[in-house]
Amino acid sequence: MLHPSYSDLMKVVNSEVEEGDVPVVTSRYSIVMATAKRARQIIAGDEPLVDKTGDKPLSIAVEELNQGKIKILNDSEEA
Repeated sequence: MLHPSYSDLMKVVNSEVEEGDVPVVTSRYSIVMATAKRARQIIAGDEPLVDKTGDKPLSIAVEELNQGKIKILNDSEEA
């Protein structure tokens, strides 16, 4: 089982959304895609943003998202 849960991660990602605004993430698919993309970046050589030495890249990516170290952007916010 994934810890933290998908619903916990969705709450973290949407925590900065003001009441009445559209949430950044509305499905588990968005969480999966974001963490998979970050895990690939870590595999490619990016430095982890959390101290999780020895953990697998996906576990590191999930923890980064849970701690708010990475953000999921809307389509309109992409750089």
